[in-house]
Amino acid sequence: MSPIYIPRRKFLRGAIATAAFGATSQLWVGCSEQAPQATSTSGSPAASGSPAAALLSIGFIYVGPKDDFGYSQSHFEGETTISKLPNIKTVSEASVAETATVQETMLSMINQNGVSVLFPTSFGYFDPHILKVAADNPKVQFFHCGGLYDEKKHPKNVGSYYGYIDEAQYIAGIVAGLTTKSGKLGFVAAKPIPQVIRNINSYTLGARSVNPKATVQVIFTGDWSIPVKEAEASNSMIDQGVDVLTCHVDSPKVVMETAEKRKVFCTGYHTNQSKLAPNGYLTGAEWNWSNVYTKYVENFKAGKSVVDGGIPHLLRGGLKEGFCKISDYGSAVSAATKKEADKIVAKFMDGSMVIYAGEIKDNTGKVVIAKEKQLKQQDIELEKMDWLVEGVIGSIK
Repeated sequence: MSPIYIPRRKFLRGAIATAAFGATSQLWVGCSEQAPQATSTSGSPAASGSPAAALLSIGFIYVGPKDDFGYSQSHFEGETTISKLPNIKTVSEASVAETATVQETMLSMINQNGVSVLFPTSFGYFDPHILKVAADNPKVQFFHCGGLYDEKKHPKNVGSYYGYIDEAQYIAGIVAGLTTKSGKLGFVAAKPIPQVIRNINSYTLGARSVNPKATVQVIFTGDWSIPVKEAEASNSMIDQGVDVLTCHVDSPKVVMETAEKRKVFCTGYHTNQSKLAPNGYLTGAEWNWSNVYTKYVENFKAGKSVVDGGIPHLLRGGLKEGFCKISDYGSAVSAATKKEADKIVAKFMDGSMVIYAGEIKDNTGKVVIAKEKQLKQQDIELEKMDWLVEGVIGSIK
């Protein structure tokens, strides 16, 4: 049977509303969609000879391409892992804007593909888009990457998951701080939201823990993916003496390639970008969504849901919990640097490492964490961070 493709938005706008589906796990046996670049489906059937089991259809939505060497690719790698599990079918669409467009995509996956679980992964999908569609589709579970769930006002079928990847950024900062010769590090950032600010601060604290005079210059581009501005920011900082670059943008590709071309070091983000900068890549902070999504699937198959409390509304974890990992060290990293970084990795793994232990000042000199006060990783206050730590050159205003 030849694949049938009905564009999601055309289907949604032209279709007559159909009855809402019932069970949380549903059988979906339609033809695979073949959409241009953006849409794919995959799945793993039950073992041959065994009784037919209901397929659990799960939808993934990405703000960028699936091969961006960055944020979207990291989630797609996780989707690919679970798509190979028995009785799991995944449906995904890439390059979906953080506008009402994502609402159309979610509704299409629910009505056209029969998904009962949705993972819209980008920050801007949460409010109002996920919240609106979730309220209208109470039998579907929605899990957003990074949003802060509020039980007083958000639908009960919404969950939030995120990783303490700033732990890996702290380690990358240590490696950068011990490798830099100029003492000047550069950070290309997209938007000054708490998750980005936390990565900047943790990277800086890591660098200054081993190199107290190190500084981190930050340039915000204003959006998740603006390659021209990312290249301009990278080149500008290198021209000012920065000799290690890192970033928090959707795709680190431009930043890594610019660093390599200009013969400065770099540390990666989201996925492993060592092939983009074989000479200058030091290490990187990587997501491990394969592990996270596999655990979600195990819960779904066990009959658990976010509605009944079997799955937490806020799911978080760091290096110890396998939410993130550290890229292999590059050839430019010395044995002494590896030893120092590994020592702190061990502290994260045994739970004894606290990044935000006072006294900590912001980059205006104001004390933001008092002496002897500690904000541990799970402290929700860290997910509201709106200040830059001492040593950061730049402003979020």
